[in-house]
Amino acid sequence: MEIFQATIEDLDGVANLFNSYRMFYQQESDVEGAMTYIKARMETNESVIFVAKDKENYVGFTQLYPTFSSISMKKVWILNDLYVDSKARKQGVGERLLQKAKEYALETGAKSLSLSTAPDNHTAQRLYEKNGYKRDSQFYHYELELAE
Repeated sequence: MEIFQATIEDLDGVANLFNSYRMFYQQESDVEGAMTYIKARMETNESVIFVAKDKENYVGFTQLYPTFSSISMKKVWILNDLYVDSKARKQGVGERLLQKAKEYALETGAKSLSLSTAPDNHTAQRLYEKNGYKRDSQFYHYELELAE
């Protein structure tokens, strides 16, 4: 298995994984929309995407978005998406993607990696905690929904 930063040549594979990821979160399948969204992120360098590829199949991805911490005056990466195809689960793919994200964050001088997950996604919570992520107990997370 190979873990690497995705380029435009990986667009089809990443978009299909991204579509599956969205369906995991009860969204309608929209491969064309996924393709458009991922292509835009790649072309504008608005995110960094790492993929896991097993021979010819794309089996997982993670997508990082940059932001900044005003308090520390340093870069922070938001690990917004992590998905492993159901056929490739329990093989260490998610853990390897997390490790690659951590390596990249360190290489770019980031203060931290942050992420969030659904309260009922216990599998993901175990994976994150196993890899050193701590649940935030200092701050509450709020969100203002602006559009559907």
